[in-house]
Amino acid sequence: MNKTEQAVGLLQAMIEQGELAPGSMVSERTIVEMLGLGRTPIREAIQRLAPSYMIRIHASRGIEIPAITVEDQISRLEVRRAVEVLAVELACMRADKGQQQAMRDLASRLEGQFTLKQYIDTIRQTHSLILDAAANPYLGTLMLPLQGLSRRFWIVHARDEADDIGHGKDLHRKILLAIAGSDAAGAALASRALNDYLVEFALAVISRQARR
Repeated sequence: MNKTEQAVGLLQAMIEQGELAPGSMVSERTIVEMLGLGRTPIREAIQRLAPSYMIRIHASRGIEIPAITVEDQISRLEVRRAVEVLAVELACMRADKGQQQAMRDLASRLEGQFTLKQYIDTIRQTHSLILDAAANPYLGTLMLPLQGLSRRFWIVHARDEADDIGHGKDLHRKILLAIAGSDAAGAALASRALNDYLVEFALAVISRQARR
């Protein structure tokens, strides 16, 4: 991993986990100081994250960490739903025996207990395994930004962490096991169930906000 890729991963993680607050403005210099990397990889990371809506660049004011809205989350999930069903179906057709075993191994690990950070890292591995098995380079361009933004919304709004992690990991296990078994119909069904959960989660956020 080169320094730019390292900077992208670290900056995205900071945004997803709320270390850079939604709606805030931050300078390039501040990010350099926070991450301890050089200005060039940070600048390149900022340019790479901007098209994915993770940040907005303002020439005169600095870098904006976009606010998180339920409306944006619902719009993202409409697209994510279709793209991920395609990804799991392709993965079912194309996964080799080694990839299938890696999915079974990860599904077994998802039976354990996780901190939030451990869970997020494991979900990233899940997405990576599915993309590798799907063997279509264009899918990652679509999926990874949608997943990162959806994950950011989930992290910010999670209230019962243990329950939310438990629900999420069970849904991801079903996807992995279906792909490992070359069950395209089951994988698509499990993928839609995960999306349904994320939509319900977003609608619950609206309900909480309305009661305030």
